[in-house]
Amino acid sequence: MFLFNGLESHPRSLVKAVSWRTVGSIDTFVLGLLFTGGDAKIAGSIAGTEVVTKIALFYFHERAWSLVHWGRRPAAPDERPADGVAPAG
Repeated sequence: MFLFNGLESHPRSLVKAVSWRTVGSIDTFVLGLLFTGGDAKIAGSIAGTEVVTKIALFYFHERAWSLVHWGRRPAAPDERPADGVAPAG
């Protein structure tokens, strides 16, 4: 995980992943209810399982995209990392 450097910190990426998965899991649970005819146990199992895998996938997806400089604007001086070095790009 230390290999991915970018404008966002690792904790920020992790919190974003968890908050997004919360929204996504609620959606998955509701869809599970609809597709299983209202079986909350099966819908909960589906939503619970995908939480773990999708948090990890989102986290690594975000970190990988932090390496892509395409479409980014240069950071303003007050937005630079603590070490004062702007990412190459």
